[in-house]
Amino acid sequence: MIPVIALVGRPNVGKSTLFNKLTRTRDALVARYPGLTRDRQYGKGALGDKNFIVIDTGGLSGKDTGIDAPMADQSLAAIDEANLVLFMVDSRVGRTGGDEVIGQLLREESKKVVLVANKIDGQDPDFIKSEFFSLGFGEPQLIAAVHGQGVSALIQHTLDILSASDINVDEEPASAARGIKIAVIGRPNVGKSTLVNRMLGEQRVVVFDEPGTTRDSIYIPYKRGEKSYTLIDTAGVRRRGKVGLTVEKFSVIKTLEAIQDTNVIILMLDARDGLVEQDLHLLGYALDAGRALVIAINKWDGTTQLQKTHIRSELERRLVFLDFAKMHYISALHGSGVGNLYASIDKAHESATRKFKTNELNQILKKAVTAHAPPLVHGRRIKLRYAHLGGSNPPVIVVHGNQTASVPDAYQRYLQHQFIKELKLEGTPVRLEFKTSDNPYAGRKNRLTPRQISKKRRLISHVKKVAKKKKRS
Repeated sequence: MIPVIALVGRPNVGKSTLFNKLTRTRDALVARYPGLTRDRQYGKGALGDKNFIVIDTGGLSGKDTGIDAPMADQSLAAIDEANLVLFMVDSRVGRTGGDEVIGQLLREESKKVVLVANKIDGQDPDFIKSEFFSLGFGEPQLIAAVHGQGVSALIQHTLDILSASDINVDEEPASAARGIKIAVIGRPNVGKSTLVNRMLGEQRVVVFDEPGTTRDSIYIPYKRGEKSYTLIDTAGVRRRGKVGLTVEKFSVIKTLEAIQDTNVIILMLDARDGLVEQDLHLLGYALDAGRALVIAINKWDGTTQLQKTHIRSELERRLVFLDFAKMHYISALHGSGVGNLYASIDKAHESATRKFKTNELNQILKKAVTAHAPPLVHGRRIKLRYAHLGGSNPPVIVVHGNQTASVPDAYQRYLQHQFIKELKLEGTPVRLEFKTSDNPYAGRKNRLTPRQISKKRRLISHVKKVAKKKKRS
């Protein structure tokens, strides 16, 4: 079994900074902002040939009101899963009442604990050790996570403790397939985290009735039956003019990165608000990325019949170009319609990654061109000769011909629609790439044979004689 190490402490003591150092990633958002981390984040770390899993958690403030309560539940879940806890304290602030409360909580949990004093740069090590020794977890390990000072020694010390406890730290991490990556995106407070928890069947991420609760992109691998999936809970994306905090700007960047990294996107809309401008912007990001798409209209149970009729007609009218994407009307809170999402997710992923025969694509291209020929350009007809598969997720179809740079956008959309229709694709867009065939004789001078030169001379002589006769007459 690979050891699991949880990072626990008050807000803003450097847990996410240490998490990034241990995993050698930038998966966790870091800022001088207390309470930035809210959901538990998992990552893989290694020191030499020794492997471990590390969990980043939200800060324990000791409060049981507002969003602090679900954040504390996330931290307690991480402590319960861990083989060892790194209890982090801030050496600049010194020992606080909050540290005492967390220390008491860890003693009640009966977990192996290593006390870690962070931000030691420029301070007296002996003073720091004496300051925190009274917490009852022995001599603290001294580190400066932002600079990496003392981090390797800390992990070596931690893994030695785990090895002494008969936990195999040399075991390779399980190479379980991460399966289909599913990113849940949408505006703030449309119910993304609620949907993620509903699909997982547990309170895996923090849900709170406050826009912007989720600030990071949380990757959650899991299995449903025999199939593997990875759910990605993302931060809500507001209009650019309303994004004020620097932290929120990084959250938006994380969401856009998740869109690029995923296989299937679930775009969540709020049934009470209908389709708003920001939903269309997010839809544009998803289509530009070329990812398979499923649309979920949430909070459907909270609308009247009149509202439902209006929303359906509005979506059909404004999203007519998304005829390939399946729409689901769901309630993430109560679970109605959520189970039906998986069939659309699987179908969209299968369509996006399917391989097509060149002959099949050529037949579809020929049929489309016969039914509706390309337009004339400078008096010459655009000719589309043949097509083949150029990539997948999304399917990329390469079309060869002449004057392909002049193919109008409307005709490109017509061809995309024909390929989607004939190939029976669902949930994925199709990208077309046009390539113009080179003229093999371009730039080459035509060299005449002696016989052709003689014939040309006789022809010139004949033309001159005819011209002279016309002048005489």
